[in-house]
Amino acid sequence: MSTELAQVRLLVTDFPGCYRYYRDVLGLKPQFEAEDGPYAKFTPDGGTAGIALQDRAQMAQVLGGLADEPAGHRSLVVLRVDDVDRYCEQITARGTELVHGPAPMTDRMRVAHLRDPEGNLVELQEWLALRG
Repeated sequence: MSTELAQVRLLVTDFPGCYRYYRDVLGLKPQFEAEDGPYAKFTPDGGTAGIALQDRAQMAQVLGGLADEPAGHRSLVVLRVDDVDRYCEQITARGTELVHGPAPMTDRMRVAHLRDPEGNLVELQEWLALRG
């Protein structure tokens, strides 16, 4: 039996706000237009796995424990970009605020961090050439 990562799904209460953030600010393309939800999947240019949004209230109808608002950081979505500095310039011009970086994380990676409208952390990674 084989497995494949299809998506990471974020449960959100402000579906339209999060949808516009991932589409308009981060520049990810939705598989179909669904600004009012209750579900949407965004797939980056490379790869097949994606980030999906699910309306928390709808999912709470299936799993009742989800009705309560979670506290603290619930996830960290990681996106790899070619040039973290340039990407950060673009997304801050579109209205997001960086909470960290861009800055070195290790000698092989530069990162920046931001939060989506629900408070989910997003990490942008630029992988640097291996130094030898």
